[in-house]
Amino acid sequence: MNLILFGPPGVGKGTQGARLANDFDMAHLAMGDILRAAVRDETPAGLEAKQYMDAGQLVPDAVVVAMIEETIMAGNGHDFLLDGFPRNVSQAEALDEMLARHSLKIGRIVFMDAPKESLLKRLCGRLICRACGFGFHRQYSPPLKSGCCDRCGGELYQRDDDREDVIANRLEVYHEQTAPLLDFYRHREGFTKIDAGGEMDAVYAALKEAVNG
Repeated sequence: MNLILFGPPGVGKGTQGARLANDFDMAHLAMGDILRAAVRDETPAGLEAKQYMDAGQLVPDAVVVAMIEETIMAGNGHDFLLDGFPRNVSQAEALDEMLARHSLKIGRIVFMDAPKESLLKRLCGRLICRACGFGFHRQYSPPLKSGCCDRCGGELYQRDDDREDVIANRLEVYHEQTAPLLDFYRHREGFTKIDAGGEMDAVYAALKEAVNG
């Protein structure tokens, strides 16, 4: 089964997607990871993406989809979970076309949603280790020692884009871009919307039910 998992920033796509992919033996394809790997490995799409990135420009949708295509094909048909992609209707249409060329299809499309207040609380509390990049949360997964990474002892900091004013703007932009995407998918076979505003294990149980349904 191939799966699309999407929703607003802070809804838990990365955490829940990784857990789901592990339990269902699926490749977890997060766009940020794919982009970094393609550039690092100097794949054809990665090299093209790097030209735009070096120029300070957004990577075009066609190049993004090409990177996903390279990753899926490298998996020799293994089931995959797309985490946070597509982000707009243009990307969704390009993804459909690419999958059709390889006689692949999406079996489940899960939209994770949560109240704005919950998303703000999750995002504003995130802390990142400067040394190893591991993430913590002031409320949900605090470090054993304040300001210090449990894994490597590095300094923890809050990213600039995790400030409340920045996050509020990100959520507004997200909802503007995603409303058409939700309309694009909501009538597709296999589409489900789940409430991801609750406790982590309860959200995961709802996600598993959506996938198994």
